[in-house]
Amino acid sequence: MFFQGSDAVYQAMRRVADELDRAKIAYAIVGGMAVNAHHHSRTTQDVDFLLSAEGFAAFRRVAAAGFNTVPDRPRRFIDRATGVSFDILVAGLFPGSGQPGPIVFPDPVNVFETIDGLHVINLPTLIQLKLAARRYQDFADVVNLIRANKLNESFIPQLHPSVHSDFVECLEEMGREDEYEKRQDQAVEDS
Repeated sequence: MFFQGSDAVYQAMRRVADELDRAKIAYAIVGGMAVNAHHHSRTTQDVDFLLSAEGFAAFRRVAAAGFNTVPDRPRRFIDRATGVSFDILVAGLFPGSGQPGPIVFPDPVNVFETIDGLHVINLPTLIQLKLAARRYQDFADVVNLIRANKLNESFIPQLHPSVHSDFVECLEEMGREDEYEKRQDQAVEDS
């Protein structure tokens, strides 16, 4: 049901996006749902939206209509209709640990593309933010995005220099995984 686009996470994503569109708040879907939009299918239990600081302030004013706030998590909300949580990432803040670094969350107006009627962060920015976050799941997502989108070294100039070596490491990891799969296939054929 998840990959058919009809589960609660997809419903919540569309409900929030519709509310943002109605309020004329620029957004870009990021995180696991953006990974899905960019051709690698993986599950996730929540949705992440990138907004400008002004967009987040505007969203907070309209959020009471259908979304609950989460105590002690000022940028996390729950869609009342589905029970699915979603996080707001704010332009100008830093991915990962939140500590200052060379990469910040950009203004969604400058980095979205429309996929299936939704504003989704573009592939170079998604990969760059995932590498800057420096979490295992994010590196795994990058490896899978490289494979799904048939990326290679020619993609590197689209990324901030601070993540070039991490992108190369993900390319190398994809190669190691491909070699492992070949060995496994050969072992099955030989048996």
